[in-house]
Amino acid sequence: MERLHSLIDYGVLGLLFLLSVIAIAVAVERWLVYRSSRIEHFADRKELELHLTHKLHLIATIGTNAPYIGLLGTVLGIMLTFYDIGAAGFDTTKIMTGLALALKATALGLLVAIPAVTLYNLLLRRCKVLLIQWDIRHGREGI
Repeated sequence: MERLHSLIDYGVLGLLFLLSVIAIAVAVERWLVYRSSRIEHFADRKELELHLTHKLHLIATIGTNAPYIGLLGTVLGIMLTFYDIGAAGFDTTKIMTGLALALKATALGLLVAIPAVTLYNLLLRRCKVLLIQWDIRHGREGI
C-alpha cells in the first residue's frame, strides 16, 4: 500500500511540476516573441492576432486544470488513508500523516495555477496592446 501512496504522490506532484515548467517556458517564449514582434510588418490584423496568440491556450489550460489535478491527488490520497484505516485500524499518527501528504497535492496545484493564470492575463494584456497599436497605426477603430 505504501508503494501505491508513493506512486500517486510522485505521479500527481510530478505532473504538476512538469505543467509548471511548461507554463513558464511558454510564457517566456511568448514574452520574447512580443518583445521582438514588429507590428508594422503585418499587413493583416488577423495574421498579427494569430502570431501573438499562438500557444497562449497552453498557459490558460494549465492554469485552469492544475487545481483539479491537485484535487485529484488529494482525493486519491484521502481514499488510500481511509483504506489504510480500514485495513490496519485507527492510528492517529498515520491518519494525520496521510491527510497532510494528500493536501500537499492541492497546495501544489494552486501554486501552479495562480502564476499560470497571472502570466496568461499579463501576456493577453500585452497581446491586446499590440493589436490596439496596430489598429491605431492603420487608422482603424477597435474591431
